Amino acid sequence: MAWKRVASIAEVHPDSALPLTIEGKELALYRLGDNFYALEDVCPHAYALLSGGFIEGDQIECPLHAARFHIPSGKCLAPPADQDLATYAVKAEGNDIYVDL
Repeated sequence: MAWKRVASIAEVHPDSALPLTIEGKELALYRLGDNFYALEDVCPHAYALLSGGFIEGDQIECPLHAARFHIPSGKCLAPPADQDLATYAVKAEGNDIYVDL
């Protein structure tokens, strides 16, 4: 495991994703209640950054073609995408958020 500090808790808002590029990987950090999630940020259907999409409940909708993904699991919920997103373990310690790459 390689935990990397990626943000402070205050930087992650519940109504928007925080885009990150870490070690060449494009990720998005989400906050749902007191929980944080890190997902691959690029839609597998066509290149679009999901961090620019619409959060509704525990789902993120791609801003380009409206594919939807479950934030906690990365599971694809609606076409035109047909692949799940990669997910990364997240932990909060003090005021910092770490992602396991």
